[in-house]
Amino acid sequence: MEALSELKNRGKYIIIQVLGDKKLVRHLAEMGMIAGKAVTVVSVSAESSGMVIFFQGQRLAISADIASRIVVRGVNESDPAKLKSLADLTVGDSGIVRKMVGDRALRRRLMDMGLTNNTMVKINQIAPLGDPIELVVRGYKLSMRKQDASYVLLEEV
Repeated sequence: MEALSELKNRGKYIIIQVLGDKKLVRHLAEMGMIAGKAVTVVSVSAESSGMVIFFQGQRLAISADIASRIVVRGVNESDPAKLKSLADLTVGDSGIVRKMVGDRALRRRLMDMGLTNNTMVKINQIAPLGDPIELVVRGYKLSMRKQDASYVLLEEV
């Protein structure tokens, strides 16, 4: 994880956290720049100049100061030893989908629900008896059986 202004390479990154005063964080959140969103770096910052990013279908030029307050990580940065099952997470935890196991029909159904590689998932609620669990995937709430959730391996964020 590093600040957006510290990046040396262009590419696709995931926003982990937005730092700064409350007013700035709220302003960026109103633009949609919140944790879990993808951002593509078009041009990296040269010294104190700003940078150009591609975010939600628009090219944006941001200053080096604001870029230093946005913490990101590469989409493909993962450690295979740290993969956890979606069923093992608790309320409020979030992660990035890295792998799906199980038979082909189950994987297809999970992908139809929106659980694809490099997608941010957050646990919203767990039923009192533990099954089902409610997820937030791509801005939508999704209920899933714990058994099906155990086939989704993700990296905690």
